[in-house]
Amino acid sequence: MPEQVVAVAGGVIGGILLFVLIGITAYLLWKKFCLLSSYEELTSPVTTPPAKAILQNQSSSEIQPKSTRSRSVPFVIPPTLHGRDWINLMNEEQVQEDSDPYVIPQSGPRSSFHSLAGAYVVGTINPELYKFPEDKSETDFPEGSIGRLWFSIEYEQESERLLVSLIKVRKLQPPADSCSPFVKIYLLPDERRYLQSKTKLKTLNPQFDENFVFQVSSKMLFQSTLKFLVYHVDKQKKHHFLGQVIFPLKNETLTDDSKLVIWRDLEKENLESPSEYGDIQFSLSYNDYLGRLTIVVLRAKGLKLQDESYAASVYVKVSLMNHNKFIKSKKTAAVLGSLNPVYNETFSFKADQTELDTASLSLSVFQNIEGDKTHLLGRVVVGPFMYTRGKELEHWNEMISKPKELVKRWHALCHST
Repeated sequence: MPEQVVAVAGGVIGGILLFVLIGITAYLLWKKFCLLSSYEELTSPVTTPPAKAILQNQSSSEIQPKSTRSRSVPFVIPPTLHGRDWINLMNEEQVQEDSDPYVIPQSGPRSSFHSLAGAYVVGTINPELYKFPEDKSETDFPEGSIGRLWFSIEYEQESERLLVSLIKVRKLQPPADSCSPFVKIYLLPDERRYLQSKTKLKTLNPQFDENFVFQVSSKMLFQSTLKFLVYHVDKQKKHHFLGQVIFPLKNETLTDDSKLVIWRDLEKENLESPSEYGDIQFSLSYNDYLGRLTIVVLRAKGLKLQDESYAASVYVKVSLMNHNKFIKSKKTAAVLGSLNPVYNETFSFKADQTELDTASLSLSVFQNIEGDKTHLLGRVVVGPFMYTRGKELEHWNEMISKPKELVKRWHALCHST
């Protein structure tokens, strides 16, 4: 008796499992049938050309010569988007061809690489129309180029901060084969302070990607000028000037949501027009251990002599000042008969390091005339911010930042009594 109960129970369970399996199979077959019928409904509005016509179109296209125009990309509408809008598009196909130059509808066979039922080519897209313009800023350099610098600027109105990003420099022309460049950034007219990048070793195309911040009011912003000075450091740790970029901010539109990316070609420092009264070249050096200030008067050029017919003799007088009080002066030997005299004379003055913020050097160029009379041809003063600006201040600051090293520069003479 128990054996019969077990057999009956097993038969019932097996029957239930078989019924469930049959039900699942029937459901899957029904779902597949419904999906196929939906594809047939979607494709019904559009008639497919006969196979013979397709073969004729393909053979005729093979006979046509290849066009110089770039190969177009098919524009396909998938089955899920077929419907009333698709029918309207097919009806207005000719109108669209005349009005839209970017899409060129074409009738023809179904694209070979679209195997989904109901997917048809309705036109083509010309890839040439969507190419971004090629950036030639890294390839097109003018003849005689000494390099090009990229940077970006952004101004935060609320915090009154000018954000400067030094991006890169390309195609540097160093004095030697090897180049290890760095950049100094000034926000003029303040020439006392500057920000400096890291030094990139052994490259003519340094990638900096460094950010710098200048605190400047919105009122002063458009009266300011960015100045980038590019230098090369040689094996003896000497700095060689490679070029500069001067970028006035007065014509720029700077807002919180705008970031300007700019590139400029480097310029040589001596591209400025000659000064009215001539120029003088000299080197400065300060030995902080000995407390000694050294100046080497090298040469002058373009001097405007008072009487060129006279056998002119020209000399340079160097004076050390402190708080605008005369301390000591020395002068070079006079050079006869030259508008571009060469001196190469060295002078040293005692100056404590604490006096460098109040001391200055005055170089005056004199012409000896008849008798004991002299005529001032021009003068230049180098020193701290208290007395100087521009190149004269830069020369003084560079001398302090490079102790025991001769820093050489040209300076324009001004006429003062």
